[in-house]
Amino acid sequence: MSFMFRDGKIKEEVQDDLLSRGYSRRQMMRTAMMFAGGAAALSMSGETAFAADDEAGKGMVRIGLNECWAGPMEPGLKAGTWALANSNRYSPNNEIETLTKTISTIENVPANLIAVYPGSGGILSRAIVAYCSPTKGLVMADPSYNNVVRTAEFIKAPVSLVALTSDYRHDMKAMLAANPNAGLYYVVNPNNPTGTMTPMSEIEWLVNNKPAGSIVLIDEAYIHWTNEYPNNTAMHLVRAGKEVIIARTFSKIFGMAGARCGYLVAQPDVLKKVQLFESDRPSMATAACANASLTATALIAARRKELIANRSMTEDFLTKRGLRVIGPSYGNMVMVDWKTKTAKEMGAIYKARGVQIAADRWPVWPTVGRISIGTKQEMEAFFAATNKILT
Repeated sequence: MSFMFRDGKIKEEVQDDLLSRGYSRRQMMRTAMMFAGGAAALSMSGETAFAADDEAGKGMVRIGLNECWAGPMEPGLKAGTWALANSNRYSPNNEIETLTKTISTIENVPANLIAVYPGSGGILSRAIVAYCSPTKGLVMADPSYNNVVRTAEFIKAPVSLVALTSDYRHDMKAMLAANPNAGLYYVVNPNNPTGTMTPMSEIEWLVNNKPAGSIVLIDEAYIHWTNEYPNNTAMHLVRAGKEVIIARTFSKIFGMAGARCGYLVAQPDVLKKVQLFESDRPSMATAACANASLTATALIAARRKELIANRSMTEDFLTKRGLRVIGPSYGNMVMVDWKTKTAKEMGAIYKARGVQIAADRWPVWPTVGRISIGTKQEMEAFFAATNKILT
């Protein structure tokens, strides 16, 4: 049962917050039940919803969900195994606190500005509920990580989708103009599905010009794949006391998508607002694995190098085949315009040849699909299938 409840009723502080922001009592109950599990699969499932649909993909080349091609790094596996072996204790070695301190050190932010969650999907949903309402909308780029739209629509918050610029950046001025009184502006950097980056100066402009009391949620799920990390993150905005939330996940470069671990960083008043809608925490084994992985700098660099090599190889191949590649991508994915067929059609064609790609997820670009970058061998299998399909 959700921690939003006390003695079978929604906590008074939660009721007061929701009612003060324009929720009806019926909408308030729907929102509470979402976090209690009744509609969580609808609103917070993220890529796992697509994974469930693709259960027939076992044994196929799986390059459709932006998963890392490898599992947790060796230090993480070792630490997680130890914590699991000692899981007769609720907290064998203060795993959550240790992880929080490690994040604090690496990101140079106080520990009291950090909250650890079981994945980043719950962070995104809670932020939307905390700042959006039937009178305060969500504004985001299109295409981007559109799972957050489910949450906004579920709570009856207005949603404004704003086209990317011609070079695939978030259009900050257009986003603000789309709803000058929105509750939350959502920025994914690098963007999913395009992998493209929006310059920090433009994100800073939005933060400095948005309406007071609203929040800019900056999703940095893919930031560790970039060569410029940590010099290209928005973490300095938190340090400066700005109204922002930084969301991170261990699902990508750290290879922990199924283990579920993420964290947010924000000022105390923002953190308190989001934490009204409380969440479970990651398992102790997951937290231990995440903590040990964060400091494995050589292994992180090696994965990044492998990703860049395989992504470049893929972009070169697609370009030589006469296909338009959207970019430049800084994440573990590329988008390709199939031109004469829809992404849905191409997804089915590739699936018949044993390759899973992301298709039919971005209605604004009906002929564009997303290819996740896997191992060299997986990408070569994708190349072979492509050559047969395009013959």
